Amino acid sequence: METKTISRRDLLKSTGILVVSFSFFGPIAEVLAQGDGLSVDGMDPTVLDSWMAIAKDGTVTVFTGKVELGTGVVTALAQIVAEELDVRFDKVFMDSGDTDKAVDQGVTAAARTIERGGVQLRQASAAARQELLKLAAARLDSREDMLTVTDGVVSVVGNPARKISYGDLLGGKRFNVKITATGSGWDMKVASQVPVKDPKDYKIVGKSIPRVDLPEKFTGEFVYSQDVSVPGMLHGRVLRPATSLSMPADVDESSIKNIPSVVKVVREGGFVGVVAETEWAAIQAARALKVTWSEPALKMPSGPDEVFDYLKNTKSFKENLVTNRGNPDAAFSQAHKVLEATYYWPFQLHGMMGPPCAVADVRGDRATIWAGTQGPFRTRDAIAKMLNIPPKNVHLMYREGSGSYGRLECDDAAEDAALMSRAVGKPVRVQWMREDEHAWDPKGPAQYTTVRAGVDARGNVIAWDFIDRSFPWTASEGNPLLASSQIGMKPTTPGFLNGAGGGGQIYTFENQKVLAANIPWVQKGDWPLRTSNLRAPGDLARVFASESFVDEIASSQGIDPVQFRLKYLTSDKRISEVLIATVKKAGWTDRPSPAPAASGTKVTGRGVAAANRANTMTAAVAEIEVDKSSGEITVKKITLGHDCGLIVNPDGLKNQIEGNIIQGVSRALMEEVQFDSTGQKNLDWGSYPVIRFEQVPEIEIVLIDRPEMQPLGGGEPSIVPITAAIGNAIFDATGVRLRRTPFTPQRVMAALKA
Repeated sequence: METKTISRRDLLKSTGILVVSFSFFGPIAEVLAQGDGLSVDGMDPTVLDSWMAIAKDGTVTVFTGKVELGTGVVTALAQIVAEELDVRFDKVFMDSGDTDKAVDQGVTAAARTIERGGVQLRQASAAARQELLKLAAARLDSREDMLTVTDGVVSVVGNPARKISYGDLLGGKRFNVKITATGSGWDMKVASQVPVKDPKDYKIVGKSIPRVDLPEKFTGEFVYSQDVSVPGMLHGRVLRPATSLSMPADVDESSIKNIPSVVKVVREGGFVGVVAETEWAAIQAARALKVTWSEPALKMPSGPDEVFDYLKNTKSFKENLVTNRGNPDAAFSQAHKVLEATYYWPFQLHGMMGPPCAVADVRGDRATIWAGTQGPFRTRDAIAKMLNIPPKNVHLMYREGSGSYGRLECDDAAEDAALMSRAVGKPVRVQWMREDEHAWDPKGPAQYTTVRAGVDARGNVIAWDFIDRSFPWTASEGNPLLASSQIGMKPTTPGFLNGAGGGGQIYTFENQKVLAANIPWVQKGDWPLRTSNLRAPGDLARVFASESFVDEIASSQGIDPVQFRLKYLTSDKRISEVLIATVKKAGWTDRPSPAPAASGTKVTGRGVAAANRANTMTAAVAEIEVDKSSGEITVKKITLGHDCGLIVNPDGLKNQIEGNIIQGVSRALMEEVQFDSTGQKNLDWGSYPVIRFEQVPEIEIVLIDRPEMQPLGGGEPSIVPITAAIGNAIFDATGVRLRRTPFTPQRVMAALKA
């Protein structure tokens, strides 16, 4: 049972002797803090004690704003700290996502945790090691350059008997050291002037250390956000209309008068919820409460075709010119041949296995929140704004949810719980139901992409014009989430841009223009469908378009698609190297696509695609089978190459790549939000299918380690080339090109007939 509500700061104020931390790694770490008893500002990045504490037994507790989303990233962060401090891995305890303890390192997202947060912790650890060596030099009467560290024990070079442990040096006391910190969030630079270890001396980073969060998950002992329980807790459910454009015209509370244990119907503006003593009573009340919803102020689109027409014909409010090289317009006028194609990407769900859940305890002008948010500080600030209280009065403690993929950057359940707790003056737990999550999940936006290429008489690409048109994320920082919106808070921006990348920018064409255009989606203060970042946001659609089109050009010239790509992959050797390594592992043999016509109902094909997301380079080869009698596609095997610079934990990275591939196949073959003017149609797994175990392909992974580089992202990049590789394999097998996802049997059959 969760009972902890006191902050580290307040505890130190009152006692001056104890720091208590929640740990993914084992028992709670206790650090005796001797001295003046002054409070530690755990959120000040220029205070070394804000980042870590060392106990008398030499254990290191690390306070971080980064959180574990099921990716194994906290294990990797602990490896980075252990390596830089020269302590055993099992001596490092990670205290994550508590806004009363940690520095705000930005959200855990965009595969930037190791790249940005890991570097911040490495530098803070290097600063801590530097201070510990200074203390050891004084205690051992030695120069610092004559000291060495092994497993947290400092000794004098040549005289190992003269030694002292970190625990004896500092255990139970504060560093009382200031370090440099500039910038904020994941862009913060921490102790950047402090020298760090040479990668050639690494002993922990680069090793496949087992994830420390898994044992308790395997045994069922792990406390997810859905498992949090606090004394006196009530249960809440929220009622919402079929579309975001409706308001409650009438709420008939008498419709639930016979349901026992109902505490209150909470209504504030357009927000309607029920609070009960038991979860079952809350579920029953939410199902039985009669709410009459108003006619929507705006109509929902009639379906995907209307959305694509809107994307095509509506003026953008923001454009990102990704690449602008040479003079494409002049080059097109001189081209021997011009090719053009349009690609369509649907709205998709995040598809979390466990819908959001949060517990809130709001008392007066203070709030305590337990939630699975990817951005603890962002959620804290949003709740403070909604409740009209100072952010410092909101204490958010992270508890992992079941899935995320960008969904929990905007943690709606936390706001729901806070509103209802304020209404009843007691802690309230809000668990969304499956239909709530499918309906109100902020979708990955639809995208409409056009590509043109001009080719000269010798087959060289002399012009490239790429325009991706997509919606911004309406559920993003600066805009209210569901509960905030329903009580009357208005959006202040048209939304955050749906990724800033383009398509085809990995290739060097003499005359090239790549444009990402964002189309306004918010109208009259509302939006027909909520949108937000979905794993590798924007890039799946853009790379699907660019890599499919590159394949089309290669096919039109009768050239092997790998050799055609290598001709233009000249700007960065890393992308060509990962492509070469991938196709070699896959056993690729040169020939143009499509494959020679085969007899029989079932035909096979192979496809390739390459991508660069956030400077992580990937390439994929898909091997598929198409049943021409039914249109069914079976993905037999995916070979994927991955270059993310320095690899911290190879096994953990492979685990991430496998998950990306599996989700990528699912999104390519079957995932699409269905809706019409009355609302969304697929509110369960039956109507929004995702990949099943028997559909998972064989997976082979090629890792390229670059110790000379900074570590880069592993959480998203490997999903990016999957759809394009599968689409190119379908063309190779059948000779027909699918330019709209997902690749359903119906679309395959329509293409074959056409």
